[in-house]
Amino acid sequence: MKPFIPALLAALITTGGAYAQSISVGPGGVEVDPRSPRERAVDREIRREDRSRDRERYYRARDRGDCRTITTVRETPRGEVRRTERVCD
Repeated sequence: MKPFIPALLAALITTGGAYAQSISVGPGGVEVDPRSPRERAVDREIRREDRSRDRERYYRARDRGDCRTITTVRETPRGEVRRTERVCD
């Protein structure tokens, strides 16, 4: 019984950080996320706030009738790069 307790304690200490990893397999391959669950939750909350802010800005701009779409085309060594931007005056 005496050697069992230190071995159990050592196993708990060495595997304690394993819960903080997220492994996902997708089209881009295998990805390991070393952040803790709390850090991932904070990032989700930040993205949710950004989406709601963008949505509000979109509806505010849509209500005004003086908006236009500007498309710029730029030549690069790899081909054309098109950039479409919505401008509201």
